[in-house]
Amino acid sequence: MKAQLIHTQYFLLVFLIISCSNESTELSYPVSEKIDFVESTHGYQINDQYRWLEDFTSDKSKTWIKEQNKFTQGFIGKNKFKNSIKKNLRTIWDSESISIPYKKKDKTFYYFNDGSWQQSKLMVKDCDGCDARVLLDPNSFSQDGTVSLGGTSVSNDANLLAYSISDGGSDWRTWKILNIDTGENLPDTIEWAKFSNATWENDDSGFYYQKYDEPNTELLKDINTAPKLMFHKLGTPQSDDIVIYENPDKPRWGWGISVVDDSDIKFLSISNGTDERNRIYVQLNKGESFIPLVDELIGAYQYLDNKDNIFWFYSTENAKNGKVVSLEIKNRSFVWNDVIPEDEHSIRSVNFINDSIVVTYLVDTFSEIKFYELNGSYKEKLSLPARGTIAGFSGDLEDSSTYFSFTSFVSPRKIYEINLKDMKVNSFWEESLKGYDSNEYTSDFKFFPSKDGTMIPIHISYKKSLKIDKNTPVLLYGYGGFNISILPRFSKRFLSWINQGGVVAIANLRGGGEYGDAWHEAGMLFNKQNVFDDFAYAAKFLHAENIGSPDSIAIQGGSNGGLLVAATMLQNPDLFKVAIPQVGVLDMLRFHKFTIGWAWESDYGSPDNKEGFENLLAYSPLHNIKKNQCYPTTLITTAERDDRVVPSHSFKFAAKLQEYQGCKNPVLLRTEGRAGHGAGTPKDKQINQIAEIYGYALSVINK
Repeated sequence: MKAQLIHTQYFLLVFLIISCSNESTELSYPVSEKIDFVESTHGYQINDQYRWLEDFTSDKSKTWIKEQNKFTQGFIGKNKFKNSIKKNLRTIWDSESISIPYKKKDKTFYYFNDGSWQQSKLMVKDCDGCDARVLLDPNSFSQDGTVSLGGTSVSNDANLLAYSISDGGSDWRTWKILNIDTGENLPDTIEWAKFSNATWENDDSGFYYQKYDEPNTELLKDINTAPKLMFHKLGTPQSDDIVIYENPDKPRWGWGISVVDDSDIKFLSISNGTDERNRIYVQLNKGESFIPLVDELIGAYQYLDNKDNIFWFYSTENAKNGKVVSLEIKNRSFVWNDVIPEDEHSIRSVNFINDSIVVTYLVDTFSEIKFYELNGSYKEKLSLPARGTIAGFSGDLEDSSTYFSFTSFVSPRKIYEINLKDMKVNSFWEESLKGYDSNEYTSDFKFFPSKDGTMIPIHISYKKSLKIDKNTPVLLYGYGGFNISILPRFSKRFLSWINQGGVVAIANLRGGGEYGDAWHEAGMLFNKQNVFDDFAYAAKFLHAENIGSPDSIAIQGGSNGGLLVAATMLQNPDLFKVAIPQVGVLDMLRFHKFTIGWAWESDYGSPDNKEGFENLLAYSPLHNIKKNQCYPTTLITTAERDDRVVPSHSFKFAAKLQEYQGCKNPVLLRTEGRAGHGAGTPKDKQINQIAEIYGYALSVINK
């Protein structure tokens, strides 16, 4: 049966959505037109009356968005918590921050913000004793701070910087080249790059990048497939760029390249969507074809470093927690060996520096750092006085010092410099927030049983002076997908909730990478329901511990976490007071139809096959809203330029939930202008978003 589109006169199509049949609880939502649309898929009749909202850049959709925003502002624009949160955020944001420094030749690079800038500036020190200077100021890209700096890549001789620019939060990137010494831009401009680094050739004659075709019709909506791995030679127009690798027969394959220092050898990584597993090919000499080394999806392989004819990789083949392996190349023969075997704890990162291997493990979400010889022999462990998240240790094999950072839910970030010869650690920089004393806050780490008995970690943070009971406002946050780990880190956003007398709980759900691939697999594809159960049982655990109640808990998550919040709220409508699904994947039957959505089939499954379709239909938020069911107060947020999870997911979900809501709890939609999926959002926008969203949630809880 073909899709049926039934048109009638406009006045018959206009539908004034109300919250329930009882006039005393009616809410006059903005008009959301309903156009009958029935599609037969795998034998199921799927109604999609708000499909017109998928054309989210049309004048009709823009008018609807404007009306929804105006309606929402009547609820979130003013409340007794908003100004307090905004004031608190402005105070704690007004502090210096820097990134972990990294070195290239004699130069040191890092990002810096004095607390007042919309975007952080890229700094450079030309020598160890030199004063830092501004190398690149993204605040000059636009007046409102919505054009941001994306990726950067320093050339091998540290004379040039390739940097990318994102316009209004879009994933599309434009690459430019800066002379580091003079501060002048070269004429080179690279367009239509996406999900790509700039990888310099050894002689710095140019760099490699991944390019997609220019969209045919809609910049923010068209499907992105069949990328090409390109080489751009400096001083030439992009039209002269050389295709290094492509495979039109495999339009869903993506490319990444590693250039081995002082060698003609290059490793090509071939990915398929967001699947962690990949293929590895090698080019031994310039101009030769790439030779398959790993030509099946049997594990993740990531090139790390090399010395002489030994090349090291991180791998998960037959090692769900990860391991370090070596590849020896002799006379065009290839020999693989395990160097650091799989541990009981999963590997977070691997670095090669000072002729040593630095491995960061996750132990119940906390970082543990171990040092090994190049042959894999254990050397020692880094000792720190507190548990938290550690990152850094970048550098080269010959470097004898490096930097790393430490943070936790109650400890702002600290950066240390470590001498790898004697392992002495010195404080390099410490974030100091106005009015914040870490001694006044605490974070508890606990486990709770999920529906099937699996023990799930949860971090619970609050002020020590807070008297916690069933009335305490609780913000429960989760993600649970794509092998992404939600680790202890200090958050100004979460602090603003805590400073209003609330508790923040972070649940480490299955689907993430906290316990390696096994943890991820337990929450993906046909196991996805486990993630929603984990989240619901996190709330039940908190309530059983007298930490809030169904009348005082708000749930929040973004992207895949937006799916988490919406699905869990629909399945457990009496468990939460407020639901905040942000930039969520909410139409699980059509997520693969836009931009890069098809890539998520590795985690979700494909709606194009019947089994996958039926599994997705069982929890797809858009398709599991029940008429006249009373759902929690819901604040759906998205952005008009989100080309990762297109905003039509949120638009269609909001329209249908407003129509079906069975009580007076408001269903609101907040659409941010000149913003995307989240990255690059300027400071003032972030502060206003947090103040409006948390302020409203707290006002609902404290009624």
